[in-house]
Amino acid sequence: MQKCGSPKHNGATRARFITAVVLFAACLLLALLFSQPAVQIVLFPGYRYLSRSLMSALATIASVAPFAIWDWLTIGLVVAAISSLVHRIRHHQRILPWFSVMALVVAAVAFLGTAGWALNHYAPKLSQDLRLEVGQYSEDQLASATSYYLDQAAARASLVPREKDGTLSKQDFYELARIAGASYAPLARRYEVFSGCDLPVKSLLLFGEPLLYSGHTGIFWAATGESSVPLNTATAELPFTMCHETAHRLGIASEKEANFSAFLACTTSDDVRFSYSGYYSAFNYCVNALLSEDPERAQQLVADALAGQNGDGVKLVLQDRAATREHYKAYEGPFEDVGTSVNDTYLKSFGEKDGVRSYGLVVDYLLAWLDE
Repeated sequence: MQKCGSPKHNGATRARFITAVVLFAACLLLALLFSQPAVQIVLFPGYRYLSRSLMSALATIASVAPFAIWDWLTIGLVVAAISSLVHRIRHHQRILPWFSVMALVVAAVAFLGTAGWALNHYAPKLSQDLRLEVGQYSEDQLASATSYYLDQAAARASLVPREKDGTLSKQDFYELARIAGASYAPLARRYEVFSGCDLPVKSLLLFGEPLLYSGHTGIFWAATGESSVPLNTATAELPFTMCHETAHRLGIASEKEANFSAFLACTTSDDVRFSYSGYYSAFNYCVNALLSEDPERAQQLVADALAGQNGDGVKLVLQDRAATREHYKAYEGPFEDVGTSVNDTYLKSFGEKDGVRSYGLVVDYLLAWLDE
């Protein structure tokens, strides 16, 4: 019989104690989240700087590989957990110490993600840092913005690499990843909020396809500081998506603000692939908003653009839009609903009351930008 003072017993006791402490700290932190004003007053702006520094340090450690390592680590931990559990069961050992260690690992990862990054959801609005007046807009303003962003995308549509049939050529993922990682450097010279890590975006190998089936095209994993994107993301959206995930690494947690940041990073880039992707995405968000408000007006606006001076470019933009829809159609299914529901719950739990709808609310920022 094992003595109470044995090393194994003491180790299990320490594990349970540490787990309890970490879980208590996590609960305390979550309780604080119920008061967003208090979080802003107490933590910001210093928290964003510390968070950005931590994410940069973690990303530097993870940069040993060009692909995201968090999904490999996750699989490894799951396999190790199952193997150790089977071993304990086969040797008739107590399960509680195993459970304590597993709870500690999960709590530590959750605490690191929450305390180290997720509180950025409660940061002051990005519009304050950009000195941008964001407010309500009229349908006429929305239509005007839709037309503007379509024109800008159309002007660049023929400049991006294409196949003979007009479809976008596949680009080197890792080349784009390097450009996206450093895409905020020009903006950082004007706005401090965009300063931070400029390491490449990571390719998501193991969980890339499952992520697409869940209805998402990128993910930022705070525990390793990795901005990661599936290899099979639609070509037209790939640079924009990479810049979106890079914005998260800089501490911009809000989805609409990460979208707007990606737009700025893309459209200030010297690379036409990024510039096109930025204006193409802006047009998509605006035209989708206009379609929901006045479908006939949206259709007439596009028809007028097709008949206009830059009709050939507009045709390419619409072709890319159709190709993107067709590309993601293969990933539609019940798993997409589950993924959307999980993400919606996560966003709402951190103060984004519009949940997944917040992605499309970037239109507010896009219209405000035109008024500057």
